[in-house]
Amino acid sequence: MADQLSPDEKFDLVTRNLQEVLGEEKLKQVLQERELKVYWGTATTGKPHVAYFVPMSKIADFLKAGCEVTILFADLHAYLDNMKAPWELLELRVKYYEQVIKAMLESIGVPLDKLKFVKGTDYQLSREYTLDVYRLSSMVTEHDAKKAGAEVVKQVEHPLLSGLLYPGLQALDEEYLKVDAQFGGVDQRKIFTLAEKYLPSLGYAKRAHLMNPMVPGLTGTKMSSSEEESKIDLLDSKEDVKKKLKKAFCEPGNIQNNGVLSFVKYVLFPLRGEFCIKRDPKWGGDKIYTGFEEVEKDFAEETIHPGDLKASVETALNQLLEPIRKKFESPELRKLTNSAYPNPSKKGAAKGGEDDELAPSRLDIRVGKIISVEKHPDADSLYLEKIDVGEPEPRTVVSGLVAYVSQEDLQDRLVLLLCNLKPQKMRGIESQAMLLCASIEGDPRRVEPLDPPEGSSPGEQVFVEGYETGKPDDKLNPKKKVWEKLQVDLKISDECVAQWKDQHLMTKLGQITCKTLKGGNIS
Repeated sequence: MADQLSPDEKFDLVTRNLQEVLGEEKLKQVLQERELKVYWGTATTGKPHVAYFVPMSKIADFLKAGCEVTILFADLHAYLDNMKAPWELLELRVKYYEQVIKAMLESIGVPLDKLKFVKGTDYQLSREYTLDVYRLSSMVTEHDAKKAGAEVVKQVEHPLLSGLLYPGLQALDEEYLKVDAQFGGVDQRKIFTLAEKYLPSLGYAKRAHLMNPMVPGLTGTKMSSSEEESKIDLLDSKEDVKKKLKKAFCEPGNIQNNGVLSFVKYVLFPLRGEFCIKRDPKWGGDKIYTGFEEVEKDFAEETIHPGDLKASVETALNQLLEPIRKKFESPELRKLTNSAYPNPSKKGAAKGGEDDELAPSRLDIRVGKIISVEKHPDADSLYLEKIDVGEPEPRTVVSGLVAYVSQEDLQDRLVLLLCNLKPQKMRGIESQAMLLCASIEGDPRRVEPLDPPEGSSPGEQVFVEGYETGKPDDKLNPKKKVWEKLQVDLKISDECVAQWKDQHLMTKLGQITCKTLKGGNIS
């Protein structure tokens, strides 16, 4: 097909349905001379979900236009993004991504022989690449690096250096993969502009950038691997697909932030060229649409009912997912899936897996009752508290709340304590646990202890929903930084509920809360 297309037709195919293109003239110039070389990269962190069909449908467009396409499994980037993937799991997750993305491409009819698959660490640990990382780090400011990664790298109060390196490495990938253009979501725009700014400073060519729109998830926000209700997993059963679509945000007549409608636009139409609304004959019967604009118009005018839209998308989506499900029924791929993504709530998960690295059940968080409070003898900004956590003797805890919470407000108060950190001395006095508080970044005076549910007793265990069965470590190994890795995902919701990755912190009596600090951090 590509041989029969003119350069202008190829350009139209390459750029259709994109939200933005940087470097259009460069693309047109290359297409006049030869086939375009494009790469798309994905960090091998959480499981790919149905939103991955959006870039896959564009990759299908690139191939139809005769492009040479490279898919990069960015394993090193996955580790750098706040250690979302431990070193021990990187190789397994790369294998999983390769198998599942190949299965996706096969399900939409993309020939794999025209694609090149590359693993980041195959070249990112080379001497030449490493030297370029150092060269680039001598030019890029902290401000530019943080700004570039703002919408891609997880943002935390105290960012790791790894997150600042991430955008520069992605820029260098363009040179080392020898491409004309990089393709990605519009959320990567700042990384793309950083590449355009700094690659010429290293003596490398400025590349073009092709940007997909961000497709809303089922909850109306960005589809995320870490937000279970926002996405449909590629291996979800038909029953799970039905259940999740039934709960999806799809308000009658509302075409904004509608993930179900967006899936029709950015996946089903590019792949099939049409979409069939299935409905009861008394409501007009089935109707086949050949253009998305008509679907959108009918939905906006409430000619299409949300229930009919969801049911029709369910049918089309299951047709795409069925070949993937069948492929992953093999014992080999089942074993790979379970090894790459071990269930963190299962006791006895493989050492070095997600259970070993990141399960919140490893934290021994308990309800405590403050039985006495006094000033630290050697520090005006510290309190000494004796806190009952259900043990024969109270624990001594040193905290910095003296400047923000009165001594009277702490006396007899129920609080939350992290009890399995290694004790450490603070101004000569050993602190035997950590008092968990909510705080607001940039405002050191806004600090509140977390509140257990009413009726709680000292020593009651705190758990994260979905991780009730895990056993806390006797003592957290400070060298493995388990607390630090888990703490970055501890937040206060807009309803003032304590959460880890959007899952509530609980006791048997209910949720852990704070009084006022919506959107705060927990530490």
